[in-house]
Amino acid sequence: MANDIKPDQTLDCSGLYCPEPLLQTRTHIDQIDVGQVLEVVTDDPAAEEDLKRFAKRTGHEVVSFDKYDDHMRFLIRRLK
Repeated sequence: MANDIKPDQTLDCSGLYCPEPLLQTRTHIDQIDVGQVLEVVTDDPAAEEDLKRFAKRTGHEVVSFDKYDDHMRFLIRRLK
């Protein structure tokens, strides 16, 4: 289950707006090992589409995505 997955690194992009969450996610995913999971927390409404598209385009996996009233949480597994 995705809820059982413990992220290897957390990136808090709260208060940052497009394109910063995407740029920082790209940088941080490159800093973890293949198979590890990056947790991204953001309150940027554009991040939902941006980060899902980024993961798909770059061959990584969005393990889980949760949307709350004031923020979103992504778990992205680096696959290559």
